[in-house]
Amino acid sequence: MIQRLIAVTIGGLVTFGFLLVWDATDFMDPIPAYAVAAILGAVGALIWPVVVGWWFVRRRRNNAIEREVDRQMAEKQK
Repeated sequence: MIQRLIAVTIGGLVTFGFLLVWDATDFMDPIPAYAVAAILGAVGALIWPVVVGWWFVRRRRNNAIEREVDRQMAEKQK
């Protein structure tokens, strides 16, 4: 988990640096907008495995329920 936090922090800082170097906007002070972009990117990088894992668990449960329903329906038809 610490390795993941370090990677997310470094990723956010690198994103912020790239946005500062390649400033293609007409903002008077782009640093707050870039900081928000870097923070949102870091938070997204931190939570996406949780979201994807939740989706896979939910999908697996639904498949288990469908198998149980199919098994019970097959028993009733006998």
